[in-house]
Amino acid sequence: MSAAALVVAALALTGCPAGAQALDPGSQEALGTVLRMLQEPAARSAAIAGDARSGAADAQIQSLTRGSPALTQEVYELAGQIFEDIARSSGGDVQAINQVLARAQADPASLAVSLSPSTLARLRALAEKLSAPSGR
Repeated sequence: MSAAALVVAALALTGCPAGAQALDPGSQEALGTVLRMLQEPAARSAAIAGDARSGAADAQIQSLTRGSPALTQEVYELAGQIFEDIARSSGGDVQAINQVLARAQADPASLAVSLSPSTLARLRALAEKLSAPSGR
């Protein structure tokens, strides 16, 4: 599984381009909730415990990160950064976000067009770490 596919799996926990748009207050609050869930292990564990699909996505991530807590955290933090890029590029439009995520599930490489250059660089660096024999 590619790093992009791995991040798509992490984004499955959410339940739902470089040019960022301002988000309305409700969208900004929802984004903050999703980012906290992806970035904070305790919040993430609570979300995973309540949903079989999220548990399956987390199991994939744990397998690909070889159970490394540091790599697992890096995957989830990157997923948050990617989700933020997608949310901002869509102006917080839930339908547009869902379309990007659905496209990414079928074609993980399509995700790249929705990412800022810094996020894309971080994704590439994580892919290198995950493809290294030791996972580092």
